Amino acid sequence: MATEMALLKPISKFSSGTPVFSNSRYGKFTAVRMSSTSQPTTKTAGKKAAKTAIKETLLTPRFYTTDFDEMEALFNTEINKNLNQSEFEALLQEFKTDYNQTHFVRNKEFKEAADKIDGPLRQIFVEFLERSCTAEFSGFLLYKELGRRLKKTNPVVAEIFSLMSRDEARHAGFLNKGLSDFNLALDLGFLTKARKYTFFKPKFIFYATYLSEKIGYWRYITIYRHLKQNPEYQCYPIFKYFENWCQDENRHGDFFSALLKAQPQFLNDWKAKLWSRFFCLSVYVTMYLNDCQRTAFYEGIGLDTKEFDMHVIIETNRTTARIFPAVLDVENPEFKRRLDKMVEINEQLLAVGETEDIPLVKNLKRIPLIAALASELLATYLMPPVESGSVDFAEFEPRLVY
Repeated sequence: MATEMALLKPISKFSSGTPVFSNSRYGKFTAVRMSSTSQPTTKTAGKKAAKTAIKETLLTPRFYTTDFDEMEALFNTEINKNLNQSEFEALLQEFKTDYNQTHFVRNKEFKEAADKIDGPLRQIFVEFLERSCTAEFSGFLLYKELGRRLKKTNPVVAEIFSLMSRDEARHAGFLNKGLSDFNLALDLGFLTKARKYTFFKPKFIFYATYLSEKIGYWRYITIYRHLKQNPEYQCYPIFKYFENWCQDENRHGDFFSALLKAQPQFLNDWKAKLWSRFFCLSVYVTMYLNDCQRTAFYEGIGLDTKEFDMHVIIETNRTTARIFPAVLDVENPEFKRRLDKMVEINEQLLAVGETEDIPLVKNLKRIPLIAALASELLATYLMPPVESGSVDFAEFEPRLVY
């Protein structure tokens, strides 16, 4: 679970040296500890291997916190008569079934495949595992705290959050084991303490996390289907796990859909429409800009980056339209044209950052580019939206989306 929001800084380019996290974060860079699993030959080498500074940039997966007192009030059955406890209980049974309890079992294929990946593609896989692990771990932390804080107010909802944190921890651990195939590992305990936490009000948590889980589903299932049809690109076995894995994302999204239905004030007025479009724009644009900086990864598994992203955006938007009161018109060719224009502007911003100019000159050169990027974002946001959503759609039924 990771949703990227802020968009007005250039996305950090992938470097050939130290692995780089990327997602939105303002302020100073924070070192994130990476541990090498290979044995150093000297004490000095061991110290160097134990810590690797990873810069936080525009697209580093965020860690979230929220107003837990407001959350408790929202899920208090005495205060909120809109809560459909029978729907939450049905969802709880889905999570208790734990379909993936025995799914994430590694085998010797992982290390063997990792040893065959070298050059730039190896570095790209390391970054993919780092980013994915951090995103899943951020979800674990948020869901775990919500499960703890809501235990007295609404035990059913609290238990669902706890079980979702179970899923996210399982995903993060599996990804971290993948890093061990490349002789690395994220120090998640250090990460918990070192990271700053982004505050979002509860309704923003609902919008952002719903989108994050649903877009995660469509990314995973699309990659899985592609590699099933094109096994020659199956260069690392983690993708074989994506079919079941994405169903965890789908269930999480269904739960947040139920949470939104239980809070109709987040869905039924003009402000809800504006916020829904804002979060759609933030998530879609950030994914597109982010992935266009990592085309080598998608090419490495036989995908065209932009085609992949547009497929994911369109399918996510169609799913989101079932609950959000308004969504972007992403199937309008103008939407993609503006996305591609933003990619061009972002590349120019990156080029400015790589020049030998002094910081003052760089900042002056960035001003018109940032203004141009902001203009494209605003123009995209102001495109005629698609009116959608209904808090009265069919009651929850356990299902698989294929």
